[in-house]
Amino acid sequence: MSGADQTTVAVYDRRAADYADIALTPDTRARLDAFIAALPAGGTALDLGCGPGWAAAAMRDAGLTVAALDAAPAMAEVAQARYGLSVTVATFDSVTQVAAYDGIWAHFSLLHAPRADFPAHLAALHRALRPGGQLFLAMKLGTGEGRDRLDRFYSYFTADELRAHLRRAGFTLTGEQTEAIKGFDGTRSSAIYMRAHA
Repeated sequence: MSGADQTTVAVYDRRAADYADIALTPDTRARLDAFIAALPAGGTALDLGCGPGWAAAAMRDAGLTVAALDAAPAMAEVAQARYGLSVTVATFDSVTQVAAYDGIWAHFSLLHAPRADFPAHLAALHRALRPGGQLFLAMKLGTGEGRDRLDRFYSYFTADELRAHLRRAGFTLTGEQTEAIKGFDGTRSSAIYMRAHA
């Protein structure tokens, strides 16, 4: 969560167990399986904003070496307790590796970074990926910045803006999908899932 919005982190710390109990949809699992399948066997992956750890655990169980990162200490504790994961408690700014990963999974995490910081975060992810490395990016569509009913900070982008940001960061977009979702705060919105490579 960028350099991190402490109010947002506090919400996730208070509600970590509730958040972890959200059921994984078949579509989400299919997207994760496709991401894993696109990586080399035994490769390395970063789960950026791993939350309760379900994606990192699936990647690990598929034979990948996984780094999991989240800004909320309580989320890291849930991921450790449920899946035996070791999670680095840190913000997006801590991604400074170069050519370290075959894939980066950013599932509704970068939307908590301020819009002004978004290009720098994408550039850092591009540097952290090996040539041809895969990025999965899930965001909520919209414009501007604001807080939801739970007081979490969000940045919103249009699909065109996201495509342009990915291009400028050096990514090649390989696929996208949109769908209507219901958020943790009960609000309905449009989500976009984007696949790209470095």
